[in-house]
Amino acid sequence: MSSSSIPEPILDAADSAEAEIEVDSMVPEAPTPIQLPSNPMVFLQAAQFTLLLVAALYLTRAIVLPIVLAVLLKLLLQSGMRRLEKMHVPRVIAAMAMITVLFISLVSMGTALSGPAHDWANKLPEGLPRLRERLSVIAGPVESAQHFLRNAESYIHLTTTEAVQPASSAPPTSMASGLSELLFAGTASFASGLFMTVIILFFLLMSGDLFLRRLVEVLPRFRDKRVAVTISQQIENNIAAYLKTITVMNAFVGIGTGLVAWATGLDNPTLWGVLAFFLNYIPIIGPIICLGVLLLAGMLRIEPLWASFMPAAGFFVIHMMEGQFITPILVARRFTLNPVVVIISLIFWYWMWGVPGAILAVPVLAIIKIICDGIPPWAAIGHLIEG
Repeated sequence: MSSSSIPEPILDAADSAEAEIEVDSMVPEAPTPIQLPSNPMVFLQAAQFTLLLVAALYLTRAIVLPIVLAVLLKLLLQSGMRRLEKMHVPRVIAAMAMITVLFISLVSMGTALSGPAHDWANKLPEGLPRLRERLSVIAGPVESAQHFLRNAESYIHLTTTEAVQPASSAPPTSMASGLSELLFAGTASFASGLFMTVIILFFLLMSGDLFLRRLVEVLPRFRDKRVAVTISQQIENNIAAYLKTITVMNAFVGIGTGLVAWATGLDNPTLWGVLAFFLNYIPIIGPIICLGVLLLAGMLRIEPLWASFMPAAGFFVIHMMEGQFITPILVARRFTLNPVVVIISLIFWYWMWGVPGAILAVPVLAIIKIICDGIPPWAAIGHLIEG
């Protein structure tokens, strides 16, 4: 039948229906609602499993921490391995080359940090009188607070009491040892497992996608195989991009901090740049520690008093630009995390594994979110983690 024999009302109805179909195809589909388990026993079993997992991770931290660190380093170095493979470099030589470059970089930065840090440790005793004089403004309120705490302890008859010394009579060694314990608590197990981390990293780089292939072969259903491949690709792409972005931004923060220290007359600007680079890997707490150290260093070495605040002020401006504007714009394309969950994760992993755990808190949380988003029964957990 030709189109001329079709009545006009039917043609108009067909055109309007076709237009409605085109409009509907342009409208984005509504997000799939998150299905929560209807059986309350599922939540109880999930809580029991979580407690057992936390206990296992805490008791086996000397073994698990090097493995997790090696996996994250493998994600960071995987792109370099693939470039070398495209150049027909044998996988063994490529893995050794990547580990050697990483080791030389860490040793170089450690060497740049140790020498100036030793010089500042020698200058610390002679600069403490000046620091105590400049901090005399807050000495009165601190002593009043300490007096109040001593009276409160005696009033409620505490079984164990500890004498609180005034801030002016605290020995220099106690302050230094307290700062060292705060910064390096829990790193002994990490140092002892460094060799284990290198060995695991070498064999992970050597194996390539072997574990993913074996997992796909084991899974029974095609849908599960596709989910496993998708999650693996998202983890590799997003986490590797996140680690590279953070490393590059931390390098710019370190360079900027070093330039600020040099411009304001602070000794050993390389020390402060490397320190800012490392501490910026620890979210929130690391920049606060770096800000406090720069403030104390400025009070020790810079005259007059107003100029002693300039190194800390310069670092604060650099950190605000990096942390509030640049890094969120670069990272938000891949994933966003709930800041409250980030703080809880930071405290939790610091309690579990010390400073290395605080450094690994955000990448581990991001991996958990990617896995939960890819598995429908766990989608509610990924939704809670999302920013």
